[in-house]
Amino acid sequence: MGESYAAVMPANAYNWIAVWRRNCLAWRKVAPASVLGSLADPLTNLFGLGLGLGVIVGSVEGTSYIAFLAAGVVATSAMTSATFETLYATFARMDMSRTWEAILSTQLTLGDIVLGELVWAASKSVLAGTAIGTVAATLGYASWPSIFYAMPAVALTGLVFASLAMVVISLAPSYEYFVFYQTLVLTPMMFLCGAVFPMNQLPSSFQHFAGLLPLAHSVDLIRPVMLERGAGDAALHVAALCMYAVFPFFVSTALLRRRLLR
Repeated sequence: MGESYAAVMPANAYNWIAVWRRNCLAWRKVAPASVLGSLADPLTNLFGLGLGLGVIVGSVEGTSYIAFLAAGVVATSAMTSATFETLYATFARMDMSRTWEAILSTQLTLGDIVLGELVWAASKSVLAGTAIGTVAATLGYASWPSIFYAMPAVALTGLVFASLAMVVISLAPSYEYFVFYQTLVLTPMMFLCGAVFPMNQLPSSFQHFAGLLPLAHSVDLIRPVMLERGAGDAALHVAALCMYAVFPFFVSTALLRRRLLR
């Protein structure tokens, strides 16, 4: 039992850095295309919805609709960037190219690999969130200092959704199954959790349900910072996100052990 536990937990506090560095070195070759690809969808949403609906909606919660939306787009871009990195790139390294199998022949444990992959996906989400925030600040929809203050929440958001996606890839037999997670979980979450419109416009039962979802906590942390307002219940939101990051980590490592180390 002790050997099984040791096989799936990180061996120490720093082994994961080797996995993170390996992914970073591989990513540098395609970095420009990767950054542009991660910006296309969020910027389309920001300008398409922000400028289009902004004319009709006007102000929301005391600010322009596009400024309100910009903070939501930063949160959703962190969510999608970390999720897609884990679903597709991490799954390929685990299943198709068998990179994990090679790493497991070294002193690194499965826990080291999973933690390194999660931190790498969170790093990608910080890049995406910073890029969207920079565009918003350049156009006057947020202040420059607020973009930097929001980055810890963006990083935590990326870690959360990478951890959740790791559970998905530990269960999915192939790429084809990822579409169910995207359409049945991520897309509804984006519209329910206050990223696009205020949650208080939803029926009360939907508000209670949406308030339990991780993206709602992310939006409630990031938006007040970007709009330079006080963030109420910040400690509660951070605690909820930490729970969403840590618990799936243990679930995914246990499932991946059954998949890879049997």
